[in-house]
Amino acid sequence: MASGAGRWEVEFYDFVSGSPGVGVEELAGFGDLHERASRNGARHGTPVIVTVSGEVDPRINLFFRTGRMADATPSTWRRYAFALVVWLNFLHLCDQRWDRATFRDVEAFKHWRLTDVTNDGRVAPTSFDTDRAALKSFYAWASARYGVANPMPATTVAARRRNFGVESLPDSGRGRRDPLRPTGANRRQVKWMLRPAFEQWRDVGLRGYGFDGLRRPGWCGASEDRDGAFVDGLYGTGLRVTEWASVLDIELPAADMTRFPKAWLSAACIKGKKEGREYRIPRSALRSIASYTDPAAGSRAEIVERAQRAGRYDRIPGARIMTGYNPRSRLLSIEGEHGTYQLSIDLLGPDERRRLFRRSPGGLEPVALWLRVDGLPKKSHGWEDTFQDANARVAEVWVAVTWPGLSGEQRTSRKTECPLWCRPHMLRHSFALKWFSILSAVWQHRIDGFTDAEVADLRDQFGDIWYQMAALLGHRDPATTKDTYLEPFNALQVDYMMSLLNEEETSAVDTLIRAVAADSGRVLSPTVAIESTR
Repeated sequence: MASGAGRWEVEFYDFVSGSPGVGVEELAGFGDLHERASRNGARHGTPVIVTVSGEVDPRINLFFRTGRMADATPSTWRRYAFALVVWLNFLHLCDQRWDRATFRDVEAFKHWRLTDVTNDGRVAPTSFDTDRAALKSFYAWASARYGVANPMPATTVAARRRNFGVESLPDSGRGRRDPLRPTGANRRQVKWMLRPAFEQWRDVGLRGYGFDGLRRPGWCGASEDRDGAFVDGLYGTGLRVTEWASVLDIELPAADMTRFPKAWLSAACIKGKKEGREYRIPRSALRSIASYTDPAAGSRAEIVERAQRAGRYDRIPGARIMTGYNPRSRLLSIEGEHGTYQLSIDLLGPDERRRLFRRSPGGLEPVALWLRVDGLPKKSHGWEDTFQDANARVAEVWVAVTWPGLSGEQRTSRKTECPLWCRPHMLRHSFALKWFSILSAVWQHRIDGFTDAEVADLRDQFGDIWYQMAALLGHRDPATTKDTYLEPFNALQVDYMMSLLNEEETSAVDTLIRAVAADSGRVLSPTVAIESTR
């Protein structure tokens, strides 16, 4: 049996905090560790995979510093690094080295992750799909660079025969599917929520209500105004959770009479980081944020005051103190050693933004909008826990109403049947579906009376709804929007849409979505929790 000393873990370089090892005698001879890491190809957020005994395999860590992975986002590094650690620890338990792994090892890993009854940490097919993608990328790189045998199956029948010697493998003409891709990990596993379902999930999971619309006894939601405002913003803006989690309070538009005030999303916070873009925030979401940030009644001010009294902000390494902000030029004024200097807010990524502060009468105060209960800015992946906790509460309340009197083990089993749940990206999908419905109706109205040639010319000049949808979602390629987000809906007859959208907007869009997806199982409607008679 492999020893625990060989178990693998992962850490991530943090270049925006103070230099590590300062004052530590054991590290003094290494000089500036950040500088050394940079010379070796590391950047902020680059993973370092090590064993618990401190041993490293430099070939593994080089994967994140060269080739295509060197240009990946920190979120991609994070997902792939954790996937590799799980794989390496599995191999460690099997007394197998990563550079000698075979296709049988990969198959065993898939079984262990998905179906092995002795593994209490089994995952859903979509989670294993991330493992599969990480291993394919890693071994393709390692094979080319070090000549390591690639244990991952190719996606064509000819290549699989060549790589694995399976001469008898039949050719059905459909040999492009990866045999390691779980059947439940469809590339287009997209789900949407109707507005009533979203509000029900939010109120039950984050605000302490029951399915009857009444507050549950004993509810203590210290951060419910923050959590409610955050999910309202995701649903209303269509931003990715990393993007919305990185917004600073100075970037919010002022309340005005328009229904969807404009805001700017900085390039450093966007997936791909090509350029910044405008987006819209509904007034309803701004009202939720205003409640959260209210100096007298909101939880944010109270959290900040507690952190200031504890001196928590005075101990932040690498903190930048903002003295002013010009929203037109998007330039920050920052305190420096030799006076104030200016810095474009577009250059600050999520990690740097969490270390941006201003001076207030009570002391330093974060400029980041979303704060944890300890007063520190909340990281984007921390919101995954918020959604998981909300889903658990919804399931618990649903079981209590639907199956009263069950034992603890029975209740746990029934929770998996709860029909109401949410993931962060579902809110982005739901935003896309709502605007697809509205823009389809607008487009049809625009082209009424045009010939086919005139319609084609109009599309050439101004683009169709897919270009508008891509702009709303920040996609560079409209095909992403069409083929991934809204594929089941793109054949919908616009005439039918129009007949529905003549009604009041919200009910019309919801009616439309129900009609299209009634039997698809991919759109979540609000649920009714009633006691079961079985």
